[in-house]
Amino acid sequence: MSQEPGQELRDFYTPRLRDVAAELRPREKLVQLGPDALHLEELLAVIWGTGRRGETVEDLARRVLREYGSRALATLRQVESAVAALGLGPVRACQLVAAVELGRRFFLESPGRLPVLRTPEDVAQHLGEMTKLSREQLRGLYLNSRNRLIHDEVISVGTATANLAHPREVFRPAVEYGAAGIILAHNHPSGSPEPSDSDLQVSRQLAAAAEVMDIDILDHVILAAEGFVSLRERGLLG
Repeated sequence: MSQEPGQELRDFYTPRLRDVAAELRPREKLVQLGPDALHLEELLAVIWGTGRRGETVEDLARRVLREYGSRALATLRQVESAVAALGLGPVRACQLVAAVELGRRFFLESPGRLPVLRTPEDVAQHLGEMTKLSREQLRGLYLNSRNRLIHDEVISVGTATANLAHPREVFRPAVEYGAAGIILAHNHPSGSPEPSDSDLQVSRQLAAAAEVMDIDILDHVILAAEGFVSLRERGLLG
């Protein structure tokens, strides 16, 4: 079948952001349609403005969301963590952390919107997007005495081991935010939520440290595409 002139070239050409029609660019879309019309990756593209060698700004935003997750991004407070975990340069990492902190402060003006987490089902609903992540994450959910979430932090990225889940990293936010209890959660990209020996080792280590700190670890929930497992419900917390 014959091709129209230039068709072969277009088939192999990936347009750059500046070559895309103005009405489709994130900034122009924001001006014309407002922020509600933009996807998360487009909002990140507006913040960063430009990509980097071999990766457009929208590709960069999509990769960060795919590997880290939007809820996890909302917990970022350390520039070093954004550089190490997301592969960002220091400028983009600063931009992201500053944007997240601005949103966090606005959000805290409406404390009634902070969720109450009482059951493993509550945790699974709150962290549902973790089941889609391509990398393993260990999250700490820090609660007040009424089980209301007051802080959500990514403790480590990578396989949950005793080395990554150091008690210092787990309990520092608890002290900083005055938390009464902690729920740990991590995902299994493999799809199965069944706890590994390493998962149980981490839970035992942190449970022992919790007794010293006098801060309760309320549960450790493992999330995966096939469901979730509560170590407390199974009697395996520590």
